[in-house]
Amino acid sequence: MQLKVKSVKEYLEKVPKERNAYFNKLRETILTNLPRGFDEQINYGMIGYVVPHDIYPGGYHCDPKLPLPFANIASQKNFISFYHMGIYANPELLEWFVKEYPKQSDTKLDMGKSCIRFKKMDKIPYDLIGKLMRKMSVNDWIKLYEKNIKK
Repeated sequence: MQLKVKSVKEYLEKVPKERNAYFNKLRETILTNLPRGFDEQINYGMIGYVVPHDIYPGGYHCDPKLPLPFANIASQKNFISFYHMGIYANPELLEWFVKEYPKQSDTKLDMGKSCIRFKKMDKIPYDLIGKLMRKMSVNDWIKLYEKNIKK
């Protein structure tokens, strides 16, 4: 769900109270494990983790005025979503994640191309998300993006 907000603080204030603890823990897990160079900001109406223009001046190919997106989290109507472009662009990383998920969560993986949906918020595999975030540096993401996504 995209919210019309201008800051991460404002987004966090709009997360429903019953999921505040889970959402904040997911955000803290990402921030703790986020490689140097990515910035946290509002991106597509969600909390995003992006490669800023000062590192990647070309920005996102769909809209070069936007920084290059990497990951996002959002409070949706019925779940918390976590988007990770690395698992979309790197089949080996996706395979690793899918293999590791059942080792760390007893819920079925609910996933789209880059979106993981957490309907049972008390079952979010925070350690796995932390490991996933550490697996790709800014430079790794830029190279992968230019190779597989940017045309």
